Amino acid sequence: MVNGDERTASEDGKGRLELQTWSDLPLELLELILSNLTFEDNVRASVVCKRWHKVAISVRVMNQSPWLMYMPKSGCLYEFYDPSERKIHSLELPELRGCRVCYSKQGWLLLYRRRNHLVFFFNPFTRETINLPSYELAYEIMAFSCAPTSTNCVVFSIKHVHPTVVAISTCHPGASEWTIVNHRNRLPFVSSIWDKPVFCSGLFYCLSLTGWLGVYDPGRRYWKVLPVPPPRCPENFFVKNWWKGKFMTEHNGDLLVVYTSQNKNPMIYKLYRSELAWKEMESLRGVTIFASFLSSLSGANLPGIMRNSVYFSKFRFFGKRCISYSFDDCRYYPRKQ
Repeated sequence: MVNGDERTASEDGKGRLELQTWSDLPLELLELILSNLTFEDNVRASVVCKRWHKVAISVRVMNQSPWLMYMPKSGCLYEFYDPSERKIHSLELPELRGCRVCYSKQGWLLLYRRRNHLVFFFNPFTRETINLPSYELAYEIMAFSCAPTSTNCVVFSIKHVHPTVVAISTCHPGASEWTIVNHRNRLPFVSSIWDKPVFCSGLFYCLSLTGWLGVYDPGRRYWKVLPVPPPRCPENFFVKNWWKGKFMTEHNGDLLVVYTSQNKNPMIYKLYRSELAWKEMESLRGVTIFASFLSSLSGANLPGIMRNSVYFSKFRFFGKRCISYSFDDCRYYPRKQ
């Protein structure tokens, strides 16, 4: 039996509960829920509202392995392979119809639609699109410095016009047009669509076909081919693998290059800027490299991933195993790859 005051208090409490929404969850409970989500679901939850975005970012586990994105032969069903979980996730992405992927970084794709020369960013998890000015691409190599949501984002494109002249184009989200400048270099530099630029310590680094290193400073708009002799390549590398087989990435401000060749173990080189020399590494010191023609990444202490290894953008056994090379074991996984 309750009196009138108790009934009123009870009804008021019930009314307040009915008015509550998911956005009113206590902070501790919200952190607990979002911290148990997968990376993909965490990103999706972060777009619910500003409060959820702040909490999702604070509990997001960033030391996760990148996912491999596979293009469909037809239709719009794209597959994403998680090498740490050995699982395939599928997403319908009609926004990518007729597009070419030019680069990927921090969960964003840089895309080009040849039909209307449209260049734009797309996040496959949040479905957010950020357009850039139209730009007619031929054999340009493209990259960007950071996520397009950042005010520091710079889009970079390079194409050799002549062995001693390169055309460099730059842009940024919100710009009305591209800036295109021809730069002359003393040392020959012939670019390749297979060698993607790397943004490191505020600079874009590019590898030529024969392994020479060019550097572009977007702040000063300055280009130079460094007098650094190319790394010592595996035997017969330029006979069979001149157009592919080398991957450049960065880790904690250091430039790393992976050279691969048939019947040879991969070779890793690190750039020593003070000495202007590449030196071979016998160990990756716990780092894992993910080598791909669209962009190569590195990470450390990744769950479910072998340290001191190079993972390649191919998997076997129906998605059960990613092809990798372990520097600890001096062998490929699976064998005979």
